[in-house]
Amino acid sequence: MQIRPATPADVPRMRALEREAETSAHWAEREYDALFAPEAPKRLALVAGEGQGGIYGFIVARCGLEEWEIENVVVAPECRRGGVGTRLVQDVLHQAVELGATSVLLEVRESNRPARKLYERLGFVEVGRRNRYYENPEEDALLLKISVSVP
Repeated sequence: MQIRPATPADVPRMRALEREAETSAHWAEREYDALFAPEAPKRLALVAGEGQGGIYGFIVARCGLEEWEIENVVVAPECRRGGVGTRLVQDVLHQAVELGATSVLLEVRESNRPARKLYERLGFVEVGRRNRYYENPEEDALLLKISVSVP
């Protein structure tokens, strides 16, 4: 599996994957296009796949100075439980450390047990809750955070 920076050419496949994942953050097309706009906030978008054509997962993180936020993680249904999500999150954590961040946070649906287990295995801890944060269906979001530092 190769993990590489996303490009504008990847957006159609990223959007298709996101629509297949009921628990992902569902973004409008303009939000994906904004990932590559020069005036947009600094973000890291990575895709997992084989070569340039086959994408079976992606991650998007907003890059702050000290704190980063993972905004979306999506893995194709047929590739789940195969380490794709773990590798994507690990790559974001590694780059956050390399660029001087001290923590990474994210929100996850309370009912998304597979994702919660992944984040817990990587060292994220619950630091808060956002009541009725998600829609369709309405659900609380758990706020998870991990402290990162240069070894």
